[in-house]
Amino acid sequence: MRTVRTILIICLFFCATPLLAADELLDAGRAATIDYMLERAVSQGFIGGGVVLVGNRSGVTYTASRGKIGFSADATALNERTIFDIASLTKVVATAPAVMKLLEEGRITLLDPLTRWFPEFEGTCREDVTILNLLTHTSGLNDIAISSIEPLTTTIHKVAIQKNGRLPGSRFLYADINFILLSELVQRVSGMSLDRYCRENLYGPLGMADTMFLPPYELAGSIAPTLGSANEMLTGIVQDQNARQLGGIAGHAGLFSSASDLSRYAQMILNNGRVHGTQVLGDRVLAQMTAPYFYSNGSVVRGLGWDIYSPYSSPRGSFFSEMSFGHTGYSGSSIWIDPERDLFVILLTVRFNYRDPRQINRLRSDISSIAASVFSHYRERIDVPGTM
Repeated sequence: MRTVRTILIICLFFCATPLLAADELLDAGRAATIDYMLERAVSQGFIGGGVVLVGNRSGVTYTASRGKIGFSADATALNERTIFDIASLTKVVATAPAVMKLLEEGRITLLDPLTRWFPEFEGTCREDVTILNLLTHTSGLNDIAISSIEPLTTTIHKVAIQKNGRLPGSRFLYADINFILLSELVQRVSGMSLDRYCRENLYGPLGMADTMFLPPYELAGSIAPTLGSANEMLTGIVQDQNARQLGGIAGHAGLFSSASDLSRYAQMILNNGRVHGTQVLGDRVLAQMTAPYFYSNGSVVRGLGWDIYSPYSSPRGSFFSEMSFGHTGYSGSSIWIDPERDLFVILLTVRFNYRDPRQINRLRSDISSIAASVFSHYRERIDVPGTM
């Protein structure tokens, strides 16, 4: 299987010159590779369908989709406007930009100790944790199961008294609790819930009408199903159990969106925070958000919310630049953005196989590698290992 993947990618490179000279052949190459990857993933049964969207700062350059929203013969086909539960993409499409917006407004600083906004942490061994630590998953905090009784209050109390000996700021430990706290930070600083703050400050200006927490029942026909823990198919209900306990609006999961909307968000980032003449995020905080922070003795590189290089970086593929960044979602979603190559790749799937994460990670990696080879503005600089 690995040999087949390598041959496909190498063939793209050897065909680079004629593809660039003939638009029809270029289009055929795009369809024959990315479409094939989606088709094979569906036929192998580890996804029920999916949508791929590739673009740059000017707009969308390619889309592909396979599968249907439902399972009946007349079910609507998946497309770039289909709404998906994007799981942990919530961290970088809602929570992290909301925090950066508060930073831009001068209402917080990255080095604010947690106790400034969470007095619940005073007198504990967690007083040195900062907002920066939460954004980079270096707080040393561990995830816990969230109770249905006063879920947020109980969670903050339990986390504040955790004793595991990890000092903040040195070791990377991916944990949803960091972004659960950041969501509450947005509420305490702005006086607005995370969903309202994002709707007014991000999604409204960006025209992201498909992006929301708690989608209404009337949109059920436009929402892709998600496989729940008891093998039931969920439609419009967040898959993550802790997010459900928190009422469906949480900093780590709960957001629903479409590939089309996510492309608007990615274009905003590639255009230095601007869209339609409006500065949604300042270029300074955007640069801070996507700058590299090195942890775990340099073996992990993170942005503020964003992944750059870590065990979770499969959507980076083989040919994105070192300046690229992105994130994955447990439900089968991912986004990867490369300002240097002026490229982004979005993948949203109806994921069935959760036992073997290698399958979805391989799909993410392969699609990103092919997209970077074909659509990157700098693809002529990409060298195939072992060739001249």
